[in-house]
Amino acid sequence: MAGMRFGVLGPLEVWGADGEPVPVPEAKVRALLAQLLLGEGHPVSADRLVAGLWGERLPRDPVNSLQTKVSQLRRALGREYVVHRAPGYLLHVARDAVDAGRFRELCARARAAGDAALRAGLLGEALALWRGPAYADFADEEFVRAAAARLEEERLGALEEWAGARLELGEHAVLADELADLVERHPLRERLRAARMLALYRAGRQSEALDEYERVRTLLAEELGLDPGPELAELHRAVLKQSPELDPAPRPAPAPPARPLSNLPAPHTELIGRDGDVRAVGGLLGTARLVTLTGPGGVGKTRLAVATAEGLARPATDGTTDADADGDADGDGDGAAFRDGVWLVELAAHGGPPARDALAESVLTVLGVRADTPQPPRERLADVLRDRRLLLVLDNCEHLVDEVAELVADLLRAAPGLRVLATSREPLALAGEVVRPVEPLAEEDALRLFTSRAGGAREEGAREAALAVCRRLDGIPLALELAATRVRALGVREVAARLDDRFRLLGEPGGGRRGAPARQRTLRAAIDWSWETLDGPERAVLRRLAVHAEGCTLRVAEEVCADGDVPAADVPGLVARLVDRSLVVPAAGAPDGERRYRLLETIAAYALERLAEAGEADRVRDRHARAYAAFAERAASALHGPDQRRLLAALDAETANLRAALERSVACGAAARALRLVNALSWYWLLRGRAAEARRSLDAALAVPGEAPGELRALARAHQAGAALLTGTPLADTALAESALAESAAGGGTDGGRPLTDGVAAPETRARGAAYLAVALWSSGAQTAGEEWAGHALELARAVGDGWCEAVALALRAAQALLRGDLGAARRDGLRGGELFRERGDQWGQLLALGPVAALAEVSGDYAGAWRLTREGLACAEDLQLWTEVAEWLTGLGRVEMLTGGYERAAELHERARRLAERQGHAAGVAHAEIGLGLTARRAGDLAAAESYLRRMLEWHRRVDFEPGTALLLAELGFVAELRGDAEGALALHEEGLEAARRVGDPRGVALAWEGLAGAWSLRGAYTYAAGLLEDADAARRSVGAPLGAGERADVDRIAERCRAALGA
Repeated sequence: MAGMRFGVLGPLEVWGADGEPVPVPEAKVRALLAQLLLGEGHPVSADRLVAGLWGERLPRDPVNSLQTKVSQLRRALGREYVVHRAPGYLLHVARDAVDAGRFRELCARARAAGDAALRAGLLGEALALWRGPAYADFADEEFVRAAAARLEEERLGALEEWAGARLELGEHAVLADELADLVERHPLRERLRAARMLALYRAGRQSEALDEYERVRTLLAEELGLDPGPELAELHRAVLKQSPELDPAPRPAPAPPARPLSNLPAPHTELIGRDGDVRAVGGLLGTARLVTLTGPGGVGKTRLAVATAEGLARPATDGTTDADADGDADGDGDGAAFRDGVWLVELAAHGGPPARDALAESVLTVLGVRADTPQPPRERLADVLRDRRLLLVLDNCEHLVDEVAELVADLLRAAPGLRVLATSREPLALAGEVVRPVEPLAEEDALRLFTSRAGGAREEGAREAALAVCRRLDGIPLALELAATRVRALGVREVAARLDDRFRLLGEPGGGRRGAPARQRTLRAAIDWSWETLDGPERAVLRRLAVHAEGCTLRVAEEVCADGDVPAADVPGLVARLVDRSLVVPAAGAPDGERRYRLLETIAAYALERLAEAGEADRVRDRHARAYAAFAERAASALHGPDQRRLLAALDAETANLRAALERSVACGAAARALRLVNALSWYWLLRGRAAEARRSLDAALAVPGEAPGELRALARAHQAGAALLTGTPLADTALAESALAESAAGGGTDGGRPLTDGVAAPETRARGAAYLAVALWSSGAQTAGEEWAGHALELARAVGDGWCEAVALALRAAQALLRGDLGAARRDGLRGGELFRERGDQWGQLLALGPVAALAEVSGDYAGAWRLTREGLACAEDLQLWTEVAEWLTGLGRVEMLTGGYERAAELHERARRLAERQGHAAGVAHAEIGLGLTARRAGDLAAAESYLRRMLEWHRRVDFEPGTALLLAELGFVAELRGDAEGALALHEEGLEAARRVGDPRGVALAWEGLAGAWSLRGAYTYAAGLLEDADAARRSVGAPLGAGERADVDRIAERCRAALGA
């Protein structure tokens, strides 16, 4: 959140850039923020943070608990503010973004100021920042006491200095009364007493001044056994003698205001969001003789240049210019920067390349120098500037770049005291030039500009609509100001809704800016100005780049933009020229380091209109679709190897282009290309957890009529069935999923009695299709069908020697064996699958195989090992940004935390997993997290919450026919009933769970049901029978090498104790 501010001079507060409070929930998260603010931009160690938050009552795992609070604070403020920096964390904010830092800065400026009025004003502004005692809501916390005391001492010192400055200004009478309350609250502050004594004396109240001294003398003697200090005693003697030294000094007559030489126009409106830019450009002019501001039309180059120049021309309080305050702008060390003025030369009026001397004549005219002499204007101008120190602002140079560059080069050689600040849509390309790109406004600044120009937006939903306007108009100030002129007539929401036709909306009549230059009256005129400066090839590349969504790499630009009029080899140079002209923006780099390029949305809209005018739209869009289909197929062929991380990131970066390529293929009936594209992306969508997009895209591609190889359609139908399962489609309700799961002679799913993957001719492709369906079935909870497809995929993979596909099948079989209680098979297949994945460098596959291995550690009671393996899996999933996998590993961490008694932390982890899975549309992940929440709630004693989660999940598992989950949930609900004393309800649930566990064939599931039945029978008084059931359960668990671990014994121990107590054993 750009421009966030923090308040500690009073209760802790946070405000956004719009001035609205930013809530920071939960007391410990606020305490964490307070500690980081105390660090003043430096790291605060984790140990110190933990001590401040919990003192001696430490949580079981202080590091993880601290990380949880840090995560909550990051959610409230934004990740960029709370930064991990050894040995702990720091709050990444500017010093003046905290009111304490601003207070100290104002006090320092006041102490450096020579003028009493300025000093009093700065100190008054500083004191006005206080809203109460520093860190008021943490007054009892040890970690804040010393800092709060220091700040209070600084506040009192500032109050004393403020009083002194006001005494210099002659405010004796007012100050005498104002200080009365302060000295009562701080009776031993001798400087405050002295200030009030002097104010009373100068106000003609000598006796009261003497009484003030007597009160403080008595108080010091009684409280501290001390006499007043020498300064206060001397003041007392002077008051008694009515010394003339106490009379106020006569104030000198104010000096006449400095009159800087300048023709800068007075601004009509506030400059918003450019304070940092103004300072930065001013600083550049302190060291560089030529600074050029570049950027697209309407971004605010002129306004920034004028504001910077105005600051450099404005006299400071000591008679120098702002340039002197920041540094000697001409570098000669005498501190008299720009003594000959700051001058603006507007070049937009020069419609085309002027005569050689026309530019020099324009500058001479602005400077008020006569040019009617025999000397050529260029020589005359060079002579005039030779001994002067001034700043020339050359505005709108882009259509005269060569001519301006030649003139500036001559003048800089001739006039050592000259500085030039130019604005242009491209650099002048001179030696020594410093180019400063002017970026669009940040979102919050753009919002401030738009709402201020629109006069405030009061309609319902106005903020959201205004933000949409700011984003769609790329934060370009000119576009925002034009849009603001439409708000009065249309309202903000209607303006936002009409931006698809932005050039009509923001054009005349009614949408222009009266009094502005012609090029700034409408949005189209601003871009026309740049378009007219381009040659034919530059225009061709610009309009063809517009078909890309959210940018492209140079390699793809060559494929899409090259045509008969533009050879592919010329495209890089032309793109570079368009970057120089501020029409193309270099974007964040591609994963392999290759730079990306994009158009601002408004430039893209304009270029698309030009593309249509040129009659190229269909041809270029087809080239774009072909290029990205080929890119997707290249990426798919290597996605499961050592380049996986880079390829995932590359596919992420091109998501918008891949979607556009599919839309084009569907729209123009290119069935084969559409199917190639969705088949190539199906594994990528699965890894990224984007099942909803996969299903929507596969549906669209399969619906395209026209010729396409049957193999493409068959493979797409397999992917479609998998995507349907991954989006949580109930198996009983969807014909597509039914066909995928029906038995066939081939042992796989069918489509109308025909094996679903048998329509694929290539055995390697059939194996991959079968593996995809097996993963989808496993992820969606379809245990029985998932096992069948994993076996089918394993057979196909071994037949064709596809080691990767074999690894997928083995990893799935390991997880399935674990659910059946076949721990040996789970360990064997999991380790072999992981080995095959490591050989191929597939990190996602290694994650798939790691899951059963981590679960085995948990089953064996090795919770430390389970925690380590699960953390390893989580880190790998986060590194790959596989968010559905991250959700699953968070659920795993939550389960280990629950088994070790950390119920609060377990609930946090499960809730994080649930929210993440929900955002990803990962239905099975949501179910797994909610089961974890239910299990944790039961163990923490919240039976109502536990039952709510567990019953909802039982219904879901019955819908997807996942028997292992059904057996677990029935057992857990049975335990809830038993804990409530409902023996009959517990018996019914556990008996049903026992049947489900027997169908699965998992001895551990059967043992869990027997344990639950033991609890139910013990409630009915059948203690001997219950004890026997517990023995049978223990034997069943030991038969598969999985006796109950310490974290799972609570139910058994409780029931066993009940039986022992009753039987007297």
